[in-house]
Amino acid sequence: KRHPVPWWRGNLRPKEVSQAKPAITRNVPGRHGLGYTDNLDEVVAWMKHENYIGIEHNYGLWYDRRRDDHERTRRIDGDVWAPFYEQPFARSGKETAWDGLSKYDLTKYNPWYWSRLKQFADLADENGFVLVHQNYFQHNIIEAGAHWVDFPWRTANNINGTGFPEPPFYAGDKRVYMAGHFYDLSDPVRKELHRKYIRQCLENFKDNSGVIQTIGFEFTGPLHFVRFWVDVVKEWEAETGKKPLIALSVTKDVQDSILADPLRAEVIDLIDIRYWTSRNDGTQFAPLGGQSLAPRQQGRISKVVKLSFDQVYQDVLTYRTRFPEKAVCYSYDLSTTYGWPVFMAGGSLAALPPIQAAGFLESASGMSVAANTEDGLYQLQNKQGERIVYLRKGIGCVLDLKTATGRFRLTQINPENGSVVGKPQIVAGGKKINIEASGAGDTVYWLAKN
Repeated sequence: KRHPVPWWRGNLRPKEVSQAKPAITRNVPGRHGLGYTDNLDEVVAWMKHENYIGIEHNYGLWYDRRRDDHERTRRIDGDVWAPFYEQPFARSGKETAWDGLSKYDLTKYNPWYWSRLKQFADLADENGFVLVHQNYFQHNIIEAGAHWVDFPWRTANNINGTGFPEPPFYAGDKRVYMAGHFYDLSDPVRKELHRKYIRQCLENFKDNSGVIQTIGFEFTGPLHFVRFWVDVVKEWEAETGKKPLIALSVTKDVQDSILADPLRAEVIDLIDIRYWTSRNDGTQFAPLGGQSLAPRQQGRISKVVKLSFDQVYQDVLTYRTRFPEKAVCYSYDLSTTYGWPVFMAGGSLAALPPIQAAGFLESASGMSVAANTEDGLYQLQNKQGERIVYLRKGIGCVLDLKTATGRFRLTQINPENGSVVGKPQIVAGGKKINIEASGAGDTVYWLAKN
């Protein structure tokens, strides 16, 4: 699983703290532990215990918890409330922002924020985890106006002359639509601030191997901004000789456009299916980018309805087949519901339960997807005849080992919890073996060299 950090919630009352989730850049000065300033070693231990492979990080909606009231008024003083959700940018010490503290300087970066992320990235490398680093967080520039009020990029909150309209216009006295301005690169000041910030996102993790960089969380922005982001990444790579892991996590139309552009597609390492998906009837939920609509707003206009095992499998397999040199992951649903179809389609970061058959994942890493012969049958295999077979309820199949030599171990696995069912069987190559889904649910079989 991957853990998305909280955006703004938190409370110092003991009952509330006991229900908190880890947040890398949440800060409660002088108090450490879950719900306060997290001890990152404890976060790693929690991830191991709860079967998490990584954390998805984005900066918080606002620094000060007073804004939890979702009002759009200027604070009368700087009497802030913890816990604080630190922002990427440093305060300037000059003038007064709408939260009552000094204005931000978007050319200077918050050392505490970036050092905390770096510390976690180092721990992730040591423990085989990943940090999915969402460069931007679109929630601030769209939907409720309260998300914009204290945002560092707002003209009233920084000393950099970002040029956003002041005072902001709140549609219906509530909503704000700043995405069009934010992604407009015709303003030279904002364009250069974006360029420097993207480079900071890369520079901070230049020596890490387990950081996946994406353009932003909830991102439904336009193609031209994604091209700019990719170009800045490419520029930084050429200058430094570094090759970070770059994920393309955007709407389907923008994703396909970038992948059809050879010079930009070569920058992409991971195709992330996050803002579109196929429905269970084969149609697609694929809103366009650049419409100034958040993902949840797009979902209200065009309902997703239901997903299915096979459609998730087909979405991942389609992109793995078209772009075999790139990894593909499915993030539309981060739960464990669709971990197996992602896995069986050759997808990465699939949310599987802890598999209790030793060596299963190592074996799978050398396998590729085998063609389906019937509905409800999904297979991975390698050249040595080893296979992983996923059978839907009521489905059976024949494993043809006529050309395989040696002895194999056939292990049955419960896909719900990863437990081994019964004792593994030892079977010889050179013949066919009948297997079928057992009980009332689906079944996984793992055939490995003995």
